[in-house]
Amino acid sequence: MQEEVGGESGVPAPPHDMPRLSDYPRNPTLSKLSARLSPLDGLVTECAYHASLSRRYWSTTESVILVIAILGYVLGAWDLGIGELSGGGDYNRYGIFGQDSGFLHMGDLTLILALLSIICWVGVISMLWMRYPIMRENMAYLLIGVIFVQAGYLKAHAESPDFPFGAEAAQWVWVITVNLVLLFLAVFVVHRAVVETRDIHVQERHSHPDPRVFQRAWKDHSLKAWSTALAFWMVLLNISSWSGSHAISPSPGDLDLSYPLVGTYALTGILSVIVFLNILWFPQFMLGGAEDRIQTFRAREVAGESVVKIGDEQGRCPVCNQETAAIRSAKSGVQVPCSIGDCIGVGQPGASCDKCETRIPTRVICANCGSSTPAGSHFGRVEAW
Repeated sequence: MQEEVGGESGVPAPPHDMPRLSDYPRNPTLSKLSARLSPLDGLVTECAYHASLSRRYWSTTESVILVIAILGYVLGAWDLGIGELSGGGDYNRYGIFGQDSGFLHMGDLTLILALLSIICWVGVISMLWMRYPIMRENMAYLLIGVIFVQAGYLKAHAESPDFPFGAEAAQWVWVITVNLVLLFLAVFVVHRAVVETRDIHVQERHSHPDPRVFQRAWKDHSLKAWSTALAFWMVLLNISSWSGSHAISPSPGDLDLSYPLVGTYALTGILSVIVFLNILWFPQFMLGGAEDRIQTFRAREVAGESVVKIGDEQGRCPVCNQETAAIRSAKSGVQVPCSIGDCIGVGQPGASCDKCETRIPTRVICANCGSSTPAGSHFGRVEAW
């Protein structure tokens, strides 16, 4: 984790005595239900750890951002006592700009609420921009994805008001295309940039001669819960965009405004903002005091930076200096193949095989000279470790 306040953001830094993920008690809820679900216990534990960090380190600023975002959703969707949405509006007017635009010919109260909602969203984006400086570029990519998804559902409903019911391939193309854009921006741009910046951060600032300490640093900087939040946010965004478009898509004569749909739009939208805030906050919290930006390896190379990547190291026999089966990974430490005949599993010396649960030997036999030596002696003293 970072060792100082997150630069210009003011995001509070964790103290040295903060509980680390590696010390956080494991949640065995799913493994109690079924042994097959035990791999998910780690994800549940990490999500609980993230929630505890949010409760502890989110400040008044995060609370204000959420309140303003909630107001933006409520003001934009409010129709009780007004009837602008439920009445269908004037279908002869459309657009935002110009004296004859539909936006300027709404009822006075509806126009006021719409303008207040816009002001709220401008305020939210501005506060996020100032609060999380190292995530600014990635926030812009995600917001572009939001605009694409919302526009895609509006276009699909404009051509097929009951979408997805009775929709043709042409309407599905819009939704699929905008989601591919969102997927590219969120996964191949933002997620990759955060993960690779985390990798550089751990390799440069948490390297240690003891592989066990180094491996613990990797675990403490795990992004599994953050990645899950990113995927969950994309799902919420789709539900919110569809329900909002679906609620107002029928023609004025056919429109029977569904308040449950409007409520679904607002509720999933508010939840998506909470998750979005966590998506921006956690990388700033984890890396903000040590990194000045979130970028991929390739982007740093293009910018002229030298990026040191710690790759896997093949073990060498300390007796004859020939390569052995032991491998040392930057993330997993020393890995030795299982000694059971046909098993293809590996594991750390003295630990259990990841395939058959057999104990992994602590010594490695060289295929060239036949010597049996400790697994750790097959690797030289490398400063990065």
